[in-house]
Amino acid sequence: MGAVCIQIVEGNPHLRSLLGWHLQQTGYWVYQSADLHQARETFQTRQPNLVVLDSELPGGDGLEFCRWLQSQQQAFVLMLSARTTESDIVTGLRAGADDYLTKPFGMQEFLARVDALSRRSRMVSAPDSLNYGELKIDLIHRRVRLNEESIELTPQEFSLLYVLAQAGGLPLSRTELLRRAWPDAIDNHRTVDTHVLSLRKKIEVDPRQPNLIQTVRNVGYRFNVDVLSHDRPTSITAASHGTTNGTSDRPLFNHRPIANEHPFPRLAER
Repeated sequence: MGAVCIQIVEGNPHLRSLLGWHLQQTGYWVYQSADLHQARETFQTRQPNLVVLDSELPGGDGLEFCRWLQSQQQAFVLMLSARTTESDIVTGLRAGADDYLTKPFGMQEFLARVDALSRRSRMVSAPDSLNYGELKIDLIHRRVRLNEESIELTPQEFSLLYVLAQAGGLPLSRTELLRRAWPDAIDNHRTVDTHVLSLRKKIEVDPRQPNLIQTVRNVGYRFNVDVLSHDRPTSITAASHGTTNGTSDRPLFNHRPIANEHPFPRLAER
């Protein structure tokens, strides 16, 4: 169970902390997000197996984010909502939620539903390739084709391209790229610049004016999906059984439960 990563997207800090504490005590890795902007960034960088999502969030609609999550095809969604009518539940499920839990709810029921979805996430097969229109990334044989032509990449160039492409347009810092794309701990940011330059020479029409791998000033680099035929990757086939993220990131759970909040027989409505 400890290998399952869960992202909590909940605007209520008290409830978010309480749920995170219980999940961490159960053995899950936990990441927390308070709003939609933070939620999207955390999902793309951490790639959780399961997202616990509040239907009403600061700065946007949880249902909209749920539809976006469904397009990513990478995580299960447990929606939490104070809306309890049948039509509300149906709307949530049709938006892409795999389960729907109405507030207030008991902690044991919440944990049981998380456990059920976690078991399902372990049965999901990881994709063996990613499709970005003209660009195809074969994750099994570690091969890349662009405009139907094979591109010869070194192992490190392939890892760098995969990490950038997987972020789906989100800018990644050099530090983050070193952490995710390099097998060994490296602190030299110039290493990233050198490999990006080499990668651009192989996949850009004009490496001096790159369109696919763009420099984001004061940040790092981003993969520009807009120049390709499709704006998001699609899973082709299944390679092997396992979790959908397989990351070894340490959890960023920094919240402590508020005094006297454990245990609660029922959680208060927002």
